[in-house]
Amino acid sequence: MPHKISIIKIVEDTIVDGPGFRSSVYSAGCAHKCCECHNKSTWDINSGIFTTVDEIFKKLVEADLNITFTGGDPLFQIESFTYLARLIKEKTDKTIWCYTGYKFEQIIASDKLFAILPYIDVLVDGKFERELAQTDLLFRGSSNQRLIDEIGRASCRERVYVLV
Repeated sequence: MPHKISIIKIVEDTIVDGPGFRSSVYSAGCAHKCCECHNKSTWDINSGIFTTVDEIFKKLVEADLNITFTGGDPLFQIESFTYLARLIKEKTDKTIWCYTGYKFEQIIASDKLFAILPYIDVLVDGKFERELAQTDLLFRGSSNQRLIDEIGRASCRERVYVLV
């Protein structure tokens, strides 16, 4: 059976979900339910359209842009997003950014969640926290969220680079 992902939409040529023009895959499903989330409609996995990973991969390759996984929370559908990320890394030279409400420490403590990290270039971790919201943060909404680099190029459980 082909891997399927429930997605809300794919936005091409966006500049808000990482550096440069990117294709952002907005996933459905999120258990974090951050207060004042700007994507509450993505919390229910059934709010998206179930699409095969191969169909999404084809659209992303055609767009010829770097990629961001966002949502919702892509890690809510970890197996399918791991498969998609692996395809992207094995067949293209695109970078992948991933936004998640999980903290990096939670991800590396879980073998299931950890599986995606070798394919992610930059992880933006942590729930949006309204009381820590700042409008001048680079690619983040609240100051508790971190941009974590070098994930795919390092042994993630041993070394990580927090950019900001």
